[in-house]
Amino acid sequence: MGKSHFKKAISSLQGRIAEHETKIRLELEKPLPDRGLINHWQKEIKAFEKGIQQALKRLGKESCN
Repeated sequence: MGKSHFKKAISSLQGRIAEHETKIRLELEKPLPDRGLINHWQKEIKAFEKGIQQALKRLGKESCN
């Protein structure tokens, strides 16, 4: 797979992380937030971050900083 594939994957995963962070923020604003749902989204964020790190590794980079 080419560099463009991994760059696109990173961009997509970053977008998903942003979506999940918004979902978490909105859920926390509710009077009774669903902690199970929040935990689920947090786990997915960690999986997305792992995917980003793997894609960066394929691109020959250590981190996105």
